[in-house]
Amino acid sequence: MRQPLTRRLWLCAAVGALSLSGCGFALKGPPQLGVQTVALQGFAPQSEMAAALRRALPRDVRVVASPAQAELVISARDDRFERSVVSSTAAGQVREFRLRVSLKFSLSTGTGKPLLKETLLEQSRDMSTIETAALAKEVEQEALLLEMRDDLARQLLRMAATVAPAR
Repeated sequence: MRQPLTRRLWLCAAVGALSLSGCGFALKGPPQLGVQTVALQGFAPQSEMAAALRRALPRDVRVVASPAQAELVISARDDRFERSVVSSTAAGQVREFRLRVSLKFSLSTGTGKPLLKETLLEQSRDMSTIETAALAKEVEQEALLLEMRDDLARQLLRMAATVAPAR
């Protein structure tokens, strides 16, 4: 007698899950910084990069207002977004943009001891554009910017995990 299709699919999914759990597979989480408090300094008041850093921090790390209260200080020197034209038609219509997000930063302790000198992180993506789908392309641009900033934040935290003072 043949088993129903859903039962076989359920059995295959269970076997797959068991094999993945046995091999040590685990989703990559935020890096362990070894500090409990972080100060974000030099960011604009509504900085999207600062928001990305807050999202990327481990749950056990608090963001404090004053560098004197922090074990780790992330100082933004330059937080920039640029959009430039990559290609256009013979009629002068833009066909492709390049989106670029960059963050120049340094890391130090709350007492001012430098941990990482000024470092530049950059992300760029090319995005095609169509005038008839302007609203959709605007939403796509925002999604790409969010992804790029989140990636930069994760890179920064991996760097910070290697130089942050231990508790």
